[in-house]
Order: sequence, then C-alpha cells, then structure tokens
Amino acid sequence: MREHRLHAAAAGASLACLAAFGPMPSSAATPFAHTSGPSPADTARFVPGPCPKTPEPIKALRTARCGHLVVPENRGRPGSRTIKLAVAVIEAASAKPSADPVVFMAGGPGGDAIDDIPILVDSGLNKNRDLIVMAQRGNLYDQPNLACPEIDRFNAKAVGLGYDSEAAQRRMLDAVKKCRDRLKGDGVDLSAYNTTENAADFADLRTALGISRWNVYGYSNGSDLALTYLRLHPKGIRAVAIDSVTPPQNAILPWGWSSAREGLDNILEACAAEPGCKSRYPDLATTLTEQVGRLEAKPLTLNAEPPSGGHPVKVVLDGGAVLNLLVANAVKAKDVPAAIDELGHGRPDRFARARAADSVQAVGVTAHGLTESVACSEWAPGSSESDVLKAGRRAFPGWPDTVLAQVPQLPFQYETCRLWDVPDRAAIQRVATTSTVPTLLVSGTFDAKTGASWAKGAARTLSRSTSVVVPGITHWVVPQSPCAQRVLASFLARPTAPDTRCVAGLTPPPFTITPK
Repeated sequence: MREHRLHAAAAGASLACLAAFGPMPSSAATPFAHTSGPSPADTARFVPGPCPKTPEPIKALRTARCGHLVVPENRGRPGSRTIKLAVAVIEAASAKPSADPVVFMAGGPGGDAIDDIPILVDSGLNKNRDLIVMAQRGNLYDQPNLACPEIDRFNAKAVGLGYDSEAAQRRMLDAVKKCRDRLKGDGVDLSAYNTTENAADFADLRTALGISRWNVYGYSNGSDLALTYLRLHPKGIRAVAIDSVTPPQNAILPWGWSSAREGLDNILEACAAEPGCKSRYPDLATTLTEQVGRLEAKPLTLNAEPPSGGHPVKVVLDGGAVLNLLVANAVKAKDVPAAIDELGHGRPDRFARARAADSVQAVGVTAHGLTESVACSEWAPGSSESDVLKAGRRAFPGWPDTVLAQVPQLPFQYETCRLWDVPDRAAIQRVATTSTVPTLLVSGTFDAKTGASWAKGAARTLSRSTSVVVPGITHWVVPQSPCAQRVLASFLARPTAPDTRCVAGLTPPPFTITPK
C-alpha cells in the first residue's frame, strides 16, 4: 500500500543528484570483487560510483560504498534499453561482521529506499552485517525516475477538497493523465515497472556484487516483493524477514477494507480493555460511525495549521477523510480514542491538523509511476468498484456508501487504472510462495494498512516460518518496537530458532486521556 513515512522527507523538486564522494574501501562482509562484470542477465552489471545526494544529509552515506545496478528495463523484450538503480552498501558496525549481509526491500510501491537508511541503521539492521539498500526501479536517484510532481501538487491541494468528492476525482485524474503522458513521452515502458522485474533486479544485484548468500528484510509492499523474490529467485537466500506483511496471493484492492477494520477494531478494543480509557471514552465505535456519517452528509470546512508549522490552510473533513486519516496513522494510535471523542463533541482539531499535514508535500520524491504501474497491473485486475463497495459494507455496515466505495488509501483507483493502461499481471503475480527457507513474519495489532491477520495466509506455505504479533504497534513494526528489533536480530543470527520471548510481556502503550 502507499506508505505514510515515518520521517519527514524534505520538500523540493528532485531529479536524481549525485554527490562527489569517492569509492570507499570494501569490507570483508560484502566484497566488490568482480562487480563490474556482467551478471547472468548479460546486460545487468554493477557500476561503482558516488552516493546519492539526499535532501537531508544521511550520515551513513558518508562511508557507504555506492553505485548503480544497470539492468534491462524490460527483460521480456529483446533489445530493451537499460536503466540504472541506485545502490548503497552500509558497512556493519561490528568489527567482525557476519559474511552474509542484509538486503532491504522498501514499501510503497514508490517509497524511496535510500531515504530509509537512517531508520534502518537506528533499528540495528547493520549492527552485525553489511546493509545493502537498492532503490526499486523508477525511484528517486534512479534513471529514469518515475516521480509525478503533478500528483504531489494535487495531494497538497486535496486537503481543501472532499476526500471522495467529484472535484477531487476530476483533479486527481487530470494529474494522473499528465504524469502518464509525460512519462510515456520520455520513452518509459510503464509495463516494465512491476514486482517480477523488481525481483529480478535484486537477483541480479546479488550476483553482480559477488555475494554467495544474503538475508532479505522487506516491509509492507516490500514484503510482497520479498515473497515474490523468494518464489522466483530462491538461490542465495539464507533467510527472509517480512514486516507488515502483504501476501502476493491476496493483494487485491477490496481486501484493504478488512485490514482497515481489523486495525481500528484492535485500537478500540485495547481502549475498552484499559479501565481509564474505557470509562473516559465509552462506546467509541458508535461515536465513530455517527461522525463518519454526519461529516459525509455535511463536511466541515475549517483552517488548520500543519503539524510541521506554517500558516493555517483550508481543510475539508468529510467521512472519507476521517477514515483515511485513521488508516494512515496520521492520528497516532494512542490519540485515536481522544480524537474520536473530541470529534463527537464538536472539536475536530486533531483530525483537522492531521489533514493539514498533507498540504506539505515533498514534491518529486515518491515514484508514483511505479505505484500506479503495480497497482493497476497487479492489484486492480479481477475486481471492480462493486466488489470494493461490498467489501466496505461488510467491514463497516451502516457507513455511507460514498466512503465505502473508495479503497482505503487508494481513492479513484479504478478510474486511475483506466487512464494508466498497463497489462493485467494478476495471474502472474498473485501466487503464494512455498518455501523451506527460514522466514520471520512480524505484524502489529494496530496496523490498519496491512492487518496482522494478513501474515497468517503467507505463513501457511512457509514451512520454516516464525510469526510474531506485537501489541499496540502500527505499520512498519521494527522501527517502532525495541522488542521487534531484538527478535529480528535473533532471527538473523539463528533463523531456525529466533528468540521471541520479549513479545509475550508486551502490552499497548497507554492511551491519551483528556480532561472532561
């Protein structure tokens, strides 16, 4: 699913820039021997070079070894042009690192992996192993970069429109068409930006870097990619860890509603289990249903200051906006009961500020071209607008159809896909991964994007898997949970016998309790 970032990306137009850092010495864990030669794909090769120049300096890049993986844009078309994917190798903090590195697969699709490096380092991913980060095809710092500033600018203005309004739909589709036409005019083969090609890129990267065996860590849509990679290119994979799991066989648009319901239910049930929260905020589910209906019938228009500061902006709060702010964790889980209660008492400030946050966009950072190519070729086929509405009604009976007709986080997706016009790849992609490679599946109970139960389907065909569910955590668990970080480190050290004991004693953090 589209990602809500854990850190603020800097704004500004962003064609890929490269810093003047020279090549750094290689480590024993990830040698660069023979990296300039061709991989088995003949045209795939690694070319050492300077590290990306990021909008905000990344400390780990000062000593990283960087370059580009050069691969065919479309492996199914002989003579396809080549594209360049940015790669950074972050050396292990340990003086005696393990020989098998970790390769990271970012979420999104379209989220930039290079800017995730500080989060990964803070989470200990390079403590005992080199950390390899490659931007998926079409991302920032790649050539080509499938950014859509047109969509970013629409998103900034959309906060002043009804979430599911005709005006929002018209302006969004206009931005989508302009982006698609521009990318096609630049010669981009949009059909080549898919999970199968992404998986092949990572297989080529391992070979091009001369690595005999490595570990994989992916979150959200990166878990879909990791499972696809494990299915299609199992050679050289020691272990796979997936966080906020999206099983490829289930990645179809209507399913977003079940995940939204699961995450929100878990938050409200945790409040009901906490005496102080239960007494202060009784019957939150009823209040939420009432407020979504009321605001969808009569949206609120008000001014709100973005959380990052600056002048107040016009925002519109309707039922769709409220639902999607909750799913995106734009209102933090610990504040959700207070926010719903305040909304029911005529105080929409928390939701309004969260809505205003999207008025500040990092223009040109997200690869919307990759997002739409994956969503339209892999997620949308085989379902329809009526299927989405039926799934919404099952998840939230009694809610307005105008809210339930839009997939959470993906409004007007079918209309977008009719414009984007890429081939149907559902039969190719929606395949369960069956494997004996040790696999760790990590989920958070408060995740309304990829519900914790999603991991169960993936685990059924992974015979050597370990699943952990961390209470009170939202999307992308490991950076938020020291316990999950310890479990992941234990798994990487002993993939068949990770230490998961810390999870048993965890409870959700206390909720915000406001005075009456």
